[in-house]
Amino acid sequence: MGTGPNRICPACRREQIIAQVTAADTALPAGQAAAAVDAVAVSHGALRSLAHALADDPGALASGAPPVVGRLVSELIGRGSTAFAVPACTACGRTGWPLARTSAGAMCARCAHRARAAECVRCHVVKPAAGRTGDGEPICERCRRWERDLRECGKCGKTAPIAVRARGDAPDICANCYRMPSAVCSVCGRRRECNFAASEHPVCRACSPRATVPCARCGAVRPPAARWDEGPLCDPCYTAALRHRGRCARCGSQRRLVAPPGPGATTCADCAGLPVTHVCAGCGIEDKLYQQGRCARCSLAGRARHLLSGGTGQVPAELTGVLEAIVAARTPRSALNWLRKGAAAGLLADIAAGRLPATHQALDAHPSRQAAEYLRHILLAHDVLPARDEELARAQRWLENLLASISAPEHRRLVQAYAAWQVMRRLRRRAEASPRPRTTTAHARNCIKAAARFLAWLDTQGQTLASCRQADAEQWLSTAPGACYARDFLRWAASHHHCPHLQIPPPPRTAGPATEPRQRWDQLARLLHDDSIDIIDRVAGCLLLLYGQQQSRIAAMTTDQVVRRSDGVFVHLGKCEIPTPEPLASLLIQLTEHGKSHTGVGSPAQTRWLFPGGLPGRPITAKHLADRLRRLAIPTQPGRRSALIDLAAQLPAGVLADLLNLHPTTAAKWSHEAGGDWSRYAAEIARTRNHQPCE
Repeated sequence: MGTGPNRICPACRREQIIAQVTAADTALPAGQAAAAVDAVAVSHGALRSLAHALADDPGALASGAPPVVGRLVSELIGRGSTAFAVPACTACGRTGWPLARTSAGAMCARCAHRARAAECVRCHVVKPAAGRTGDGEPICERCRRWERDLRECGKCGKTAPIAVRARGDAPDICANCYRMPSAVCSVCGRRRECNFAASEHPVCRACSPRATVPCARCGAVRPPAARWDEGPLCDPCYTAALRHRGRCARCGSQRRLVAPPGPGATTCADCAGLPVTHVCAGCGIEDKLYQQGRCARCSLAGRARHLLSGGTGQVPAELTGVLEAIVAARTPRSALNWLRKGAAAGLLADIAAGRLPATHQALDAHPSRQAAEYLRHILLAHDVLPARDEELARAQRWLENLLASISAPEHRRLVQAYAAWQVMRRLRRRAEASPRPRTTTAHARNCIKAAARFLAWLDTQGQTLASCRQADAEQWLSTAPGACYARDFLRWAASHHHCPHLQIPPPPRTAGPATEPRQRWDQLARLLHDDSIDIIDRVAGCLLLLYGQQQSRIAAMTTDQVVRRSDGVFVHLGKCEIPTPEPLASLLIQLTEHGKSHTGVGSPAQTRWLFPGGLPGRPITAKHLADRLRRLAIPTQPGRRSALIDLAAQLPAGVLADLLNLHPTTAAKWSHEAGGDWSRYAAEIARTRNHQPCE
């Protein structure tokens, strides 16, 4: 009869195990050792596994692996043994986990999984090997599943991973073609793809409950994105941990720090003896991986190149600048989402593939106006489209819609002639002469709308434009607050002999209140010294409260208007450079060097605007800038009036006009408002002289 372990009866196996235990711990009574063996080996199979493990590895009791040996060691310690140590992973040092035997010692399942990491022959990412190819090359679990589930889809005909297997007459459906059944979600009430769509309580993916646990780092109760040695990590902490880079305490290189576990890691994976994971297959950086084992920046470059090449692999020369701008986005993750879900990205793909002409006319006619406008600014910023005044083009489209809404042919003809030869012509001349990036069209639209409403009102009164008299014009003024905007139309109509000369006063202009001087200085002190306020708001507010600049001029400022010399920092608002005091000078330099923290996808890397906006290649709008300041309790018009009154009281009107780019008449009005004109000066001198005591 053989002497192998398979030929030994259970009683003899039990005696052999007890003998091995008492030999390892001579101080432990045989009865306690026998009780521990009986508590662990509750079946013949467990007894056989324990005997095999001790026979294969004489040092198994010292390491506590495999798990059945670890349970025996824990039981012996619980019964008073002092010769054995609590089984711990040789890699991470954790106790209380089942250990497996590896070439590097006893390890928990997670560390043993990491120890098997190798470069996948398919995706070339260093991951734990889930299997081997026919040639013996390691392959990761994702690629193994991918290749295992590849079959021909019964819907698209492509060979791809199958999401739903064929049943009866229903064919295989690949993961790209599969769509969950739609239903009205019982939680949010919106119709979406839902789980349990056929039941009484369908739930969409966004509302589906997920298990939550306290995060090991921040303590927030959230769904875990990963479970590491230190415990479960929520998605923000997981992303921050993957991007935790610094100088390794051992090798001194700038690497991702992983050991010891936790936010206080000081050692890279190589120095800690751990497998290097989360390595981008494109650039080699250790970061959070996205598509095909690549970091966000490399994934963005691949997706953008695929989109702009139209499937050919070759990006047209005229779109090279657009590609570089998308790849250079400050937040690659946002750019990835824009490429995936943005409507403008879909239009850009159509242009790259030749399905949509790269012209202003094609974008004007597209039904997705907002997406077309955003894409237009991307193409304008990179010289794909010729430059044009967008406000004028928008006003022209608005005019066409307004004319189409006028039913009377005679009225439509008059409004069209007035708009074309008076209003739009004046706008074009102003746009050609003004260096501003936007042409103001609000007043022009008000005039055209007032003309159309006035002609429609005359119809209701049984009058025509030719028969209109001064009494009719005065009656019209009482109909609505904006009726006075018809003044320009009536002057034009009279000059072209469509009606007699009628008198309508211009729109009223009110000076409005001004911020109190003490309140203005308090607001300035807050902007200059409160670092919690965005630098854009701080600089824009200071330009408003110190130099009385309009929001439209502040928004259109360029970096060239900030001049840095050895004798200080100067800002160019008019004909002369104005020295800026500290800390405003430092804020201006910081804004010119670093700019806005976030810009839209497709924005040029270098911009000439001091306050870049959300649209690529365009500055911030005056309305948005004013809204930002109002959220800080800084009213723009009263603040500007207070600043101009203060400056006009200290400077002559001519100097004020040259410094702040004001018209001389406007500067004189502000000087008069501040009491600084020569007439008041002479009156003040005369008054003081008359009150001087006689000698």
